[in-house]
Amino acid sequence: MPQFAFEYLEGGCNSEINLRRNTEEIREIQLRPRYLRDFAGSDLRTELFGKTYDAPFGVSPIGLQGLMWPGATEILARAAHDHNIPFILSTVATASIETVAEITEGNAWFQLYHPTEVELRDKLLDRASEAGMPVLVILADTPTFAWRPKEIRNGLSIPPQMSLRNVIQMTTHPSWSFGQLMAGAPEFKTMKPYIPKGLNMKHLGLFMNKTFSGRLNPEKIKAIRDRWKGKLVVKGVVHEEDAEIALNLGVDGMIVSNHGGRQLDAGQSTIQPLTALAKEFGDRTTIMIDSGLRAGPDVACALASGAKFAFMGRSFMYGVGALGRSGGDHTISMLKRQLQQVMEQVGCEKVADLPKHLAS
Repeated sequence: MPQFAFEYLEGGCNSEINLRRNTEEIREIQLRPRYLRDFAGSDLRTELFGKTYDAPFGVSPIGLQGLMWPGATEILARAAHDHNIPFILSTVATASIETVAEITEGNAWFQLYHPTEVELRDKLLDRASEAGMPVLVILADTPTFAWRPKEIRNGLSIPPQMSLRNVIQMTTHPSWSFGQLMAGAPEFKTMKPYIPKGLNMKHLGLFMNKTFSGRLNPEKIKAIRDRWKGKLVVKGVVHEEDAEIALNLGVDGMIVSNHGGRQLDAGQSTIQPLTALAKEFGDRTTIMIDSGLRAGPDVACALASGAKFAFMGRSFMYGVGALGRSGGDHTISMLKRQLQQVMEQVGCEKVADLPKHLAS
């Protein structure tokens, strides 16, 4: 990847303290093996919202995937479908709802950035429903745009700017540049029908900034719950009071997340609220986690701490950036094998039994 694209993927906000804290604190979790008993082998299959997946992790929603690697959204959607794990499509990804639904045979989830206008919200919900997507994820952890110095330096802030420095980087990365030439310039494909034609980069950025209102409240969630007939998940819940509000509004699950450490440097790591929320609400709803997980052992530690399912974003994009079209398949296969090895080592036969191996 050119440096500006890699730093968009890799970077966090402010001094990137929470970005590092996420992974570091997950890796402070310790597991206890059971060696001296019969062991029939490990099974990664996990049931979630009535569907059995082949592994207890999925692909997080990632915006602008096609900027980081041409066709990345389609590559990861196809790999996730082939491996029978969930793929969550972001509102601001570079493939449309309809394209991803076709690739995944209607099994992808859709993540909604809440629009300012109710009419646009309803159009997006209707498209996701008509495409057969079974789960809607509404985003709570991005009420405002964070200060991300790398994105500002690279011209990827709002409004975006393409600098001479970026152009030089593109010319020195021919595989990426040729791929972009073949795929076409990255676009917000789901949003394309609603974007006025002929906008330059500056005005497109201003339009997108004006179109979305990131802050959720009970009224917005209730309106979505009333309209959406499938499963409803709130992503970004880290506080017990927010969890109680969401449950009272009829959501089916929550993803504990801090947007990959890209929003609040002074915030907790995800494993801290995950542990607390799983203890208090784990028997009432489906608690999942996103942000900070990079490898199979991280998934094992998160599941042992009370998560029913885990989502990752950067890990899959690293794979695509390294290996292109085979990157999604390779990364999913690697993560599954890593997780299975951990379960075999500690003597855990089922994913649901991982909490029994948590060291106190």
